[in-house]
Amino acid sequence: MEDSPEHRPVHRETRFDADVARYAARAKGMVASEIRALFSVANRPEVVSLAGGSPNISGLPLDVVGSLLNELVVDHGTIAMQYCGAQGDPFLREQITDVMSQVGIDASPDDVVVTVGSQQALDLVTKIFCDPGDVVLCEAPSYVGALGVFAAYQCDVVHVEMDDEGLIPEHLENALARLTAVGRRVKFLYTIPSYHNPMGVSLGATRRSQILDICHRYDVLVVEDDPYGLLGFEGEPYRALRADDTARVVYLGSFSKTFAPGFRVGWALAPHAIRDKLVLAQESATLCPPTFSQFAVSTYLANHDWKGQIKSFREMYRERRDAMLESLADLMPATTKWTTPKGGFFVWVTLPEGIDSKAMSPRAVTARVAYVPGTAFYADGYGSQNIRLSYCLPPPDRIREGIRRLAAVVEREMELRETFGPLDSGRGEGVEFPGPEVQ
Repeated sequence: MEDSPEHRPVHRETRFDADVARYAARAKGMVASEIRALFSVANRPEVVSLAGGSPNISGLPLDVVGSLLNELVVDHGTIAMQYCGAQGDPFLREQITDVMSQVGIDASPDDVVVTVGSQQALDLVTKIFCDPGDVVLCEAPSYVGALGVFAAYQCDVVHVEMDDEGLIPEHLENALARLTAVGRRVKFLYTIPSYHNPMGVSLGATRRSQILDICHRYDVLVVEDDPYGLLGFEGEPYRALRADDTARVVYLGSFSKTFAPGFRVGWALAPHAIRDKLVLAQESATLCPPTFSQFAVSTYLANHDWKGQIKSFREMYRERRDAMLESLADLMPATTKWTTPKGGFFVWVTLPEGIDSKAMSPRAVTARVAYVPGTAFYADGYGSQNIRLSYCLPPPDRIREGIRRLAAVVEREMELRETFGPLDSGRGEGVEFPGPEVQ
């Protein structure tokens, strides 16, 4: 008898995973980030989202980009839509060395490996260096996407304290001495020295030199993640760590912030032997990075004033940064503190004593403003008094309105805490806080 609709079994979605016993041990470390969990509510038009770090590509001349892409398909489509080598297009790799020269790096295209964004570059570096239980040093706080990679490869993350001038060299040396004393070898230090995500702070020249010296003495590799390095608001870009140590530093770069993230083109610059391993890992992961995306970026760099475009981005983001800092100073309670970024996308806020940023988050969404709780940026549960605010996407008037709403929420939290004591980290009245399945 044919299975009619009314006789078919009803399949309901469930959170139970019938394949849980089949997964590899490393899959247990693969969990949704707190940023991803916020997206479904933060992207509602009535909510001012100060949460995500999406670049503001509205500043791009989209007509020019569209014209370039049309010509690319018409004139070079049979090549641009074909496979390429695992290391990436040779001409694009040459252009990448020109981009890196802006932060003081003198490199050969032969040492560049093109990747699917710098996120894949970080994944490949971790894949070739780290076994389960290996130690990776990270700033405290650190980029949430990096923490996800390290968790997926079952690394032990050890955080090293920062201040308003970035990673503290003495704390780095102390951490290395402690780990060495108990027989733990550190595979690498992961650092974002310029316009840090999430803190927004940057390492000065003296600290950069000290950190390289410490890593040399302890024989530790440095993975330098530099997506924001050209987006400074004051003077020349910071000199990259890689510019002063070609043997010990793997440099990760990306066009996501200086062109457009949708093409997913990044790169790793590595010493020769590491480069060879990265190419093999790339072949295993994707066969090759997307050819069309590489040609699109290469065509843009060759036919558009990309340096002038970056200057335009810097001016746009500086205006938004200023709007956020002014609004924080005008509206937030007096005991709130925050960093003053000289570039990049983010401000790191320390809330008044006793306020839990994760507990407050659903109540902030109810008030139609979103941020990322500080706990997202730690592997060890810290950061409950902090939040990351992003100024890159909303226009200045929306930033001011978002800070006004946030300040009202913080003041209400302070009043409630004074009346009832510490607040529970529940879901929040009237808000369905999205679970891990939300994209």
